[in-house]
Amino acid sequence: MDFLSSMGGNAAGFFGAVIPFLFVLTIVVFVHEMGHFLVGRWCGVGVNAFSIGFGPELVGFNDRRGTRWKLCAIPLGGYVKFVGDANGASVPDPEAVARMNPHERAISFPAQPVAKRAAIVAAGPIANFILAIAVFAGAIYLNGRYETPARVEAVQPGSAAERAGFRPGDVIRSIDGQAIATFGEMQRVVSGAAGSSLSVTVDRGGTETTLTAVPDKIEDRTPFGRHRFGRLGINGPRGDAAKLVHYGPYESLKLGVAETYFVVERTFDYIGKLVTGRESADQLSGPIGIARVSGEVARVGGVGGLIGLIALLSVSIGLLNLFPIPLLDGGHLLFYAFEVVRGRPLSERAQEIGFRIGLAFVLMLMLFAAWNDILNLGASFSRGT
Repeated sequence: MDFLSSMGGNAAGFFGAVIPFLFVLTIVVFVHEMGHFLVGRWCGVGVNAFSIGFGPELVGFNDRRGTRWKLCAIPLGGYVKFVGDANGASVPDPEAVARMNPHERAISFPAQPVAKRAAIVAAGPIANFILAIAVFAGAIYLNGRYETPARVEAVQPGSAAERAGFRPGDVIRSIDGQAIATFGEMQRVVSGAAGSSLSVTVDRGGTETTLTAVPDKIEDRTPFGRHRFGRLGINGPRGDAAKLVHYGPYESLKLGVAETYFVVERTFDYIGKLVTGRESADQLSGPIGIARVSGEVARVGGVGGLIGLIALLSVSIGLLNLFPIPLLDGGHLLFYAFEVVRGRPLSERAQEIGFRIGLAFVLMLMLFAAWNDILNLGASFSRGT
């Protein structure tokens, strides 16, 4: 009986993670590929297929222009295959283009000017950023935001704040020259600055004082995975000090852009620390980790939480695709930059080698992320969570 109960619980947990994961990923992928598709159509390029997922087709239909819209069996991405592409990664097919009649060749992707090709490729990541901005801005406009003054109510003994000389009653005005208006803004800056020296300007009884603080590095395992962050050890105002602030459309849009920029900034900060050895790669996650987070977000925050996760994942996918790695959108843009400088495209051989290197890199990154997911999953099971 215990065995059957355990199996039932695992099955419920599995579907409780997979369904939210597919919901989130499908929307993000659809918007990304729709960016490519729409700009391609606007540029007069023919589209053979628009696919959500890879592998065998599950269901599909042809539109009046001959594009095959389909849902495939492996729901871990998608692609738009333009006329003249060898595959969904927009690898050119010179032999197929050479066999085309003049009309087909004119609407093929490889025959387009480099500016059009670059616009089509860049449209996918740009669509992801637009989606994230829209989600963040929409949530702020509809729900408002609770904001708490950046005031120190208490300083934890032995903390970085105590070492820096913070006192109860201090009001934080700026950190490293960045204006701070709320306690949440202060937490964001501090959380990404573990072990770094911060110049903090505080208002102490009407007099501005500058303190130097080095946030402690805290490592924690949460239901969402391994998490490292900086902590000063300051207690902020009580919950009843928070005020619900509503914003108009323009202010909400500005805040949506700021939220998106914050995610991009933190991502680059993590990558920079990873390259310089100040951060570990064990926080990288793949599909398993994203599915687990999706399930937990759905359990805790419901549909609203999943919509927020869509924004975060959309920024991540848009940014990842802009990395100058052949096979990704950024790799195509890199090839087009070489084409502009040289006055002609790279040779077919050079592009083929580049795509193979890019494929190998992407596969290794996926395997590494999957291994991290498995280790984190095993650690969660060992804790009974």
